[in-house]
Amino acid sequence: MACPSNALFCHLETPCRYVHAIAASVQGEAGGALRVAFGLEGNIHRLHIPPPATPRRAARLWEHTCFEAFIAPRDAPEYYEFNFAPSGQWAAYAFRRYRDGKALELDWHPALTVRRTDRRLELEATIRLDRLPAIAPHSPLRLALSAVIEDEEGERSYWALRHPPGPPDFHHPAAFVLAFDPAEHLAREAGG
Repeated sequence: MACPSNALFCHLETPCRYVHAIAASVQGEAGGALRVAFGLEGNIHRLHIPPPATPRRAARLWEHTCFEAFIAPRDAPEYYEFNFAPSGQWAAYAFRRYRDGKALELDWHPALTVRRTDRRLELEATIRLDRLPAIAPHSPLRLALSAVIEDEEGERSYWALRHPPGPPDFHHPAAFVLAFDPAEHLAREAGG
């Protein structure tokens, strides 16, 4: 069972006239996985969308159009950041606390699916929660979902479920506003 779609809001200091809306949802899956889905509606031809590439780890994806998921245990300072580009490239980072982290070495890669039309860009990513050391199996989580969208002029807009005061900061604890309990979602799905 998926959580309802959640609207991402553009940071007031970084408007983008080519994006009409961005929504995101999450879904727990059997086996300790989390599926994150993003849907962007707008004038896709006026955005800089990285073309398809070989799916692999890549650095600095946030410098262009990418979607991001931040995942933290409910009551701990540790968190993970995942960046997903429409090209199929991805990045993963582990943080001990606010902005104190490094690249996360994985023996697996997130499964990405990207669909694009003239008016819509969709990206789905599956993250293996059972492979993240700070996440206990089926434990409640806090999530921050966000996006960086680059337009054809090279201007970037920053989208999130919630923006803390000041410049865009997806890492800020106030951005982790989506509560997600994998055990609860699996129980709902098993019950019908």
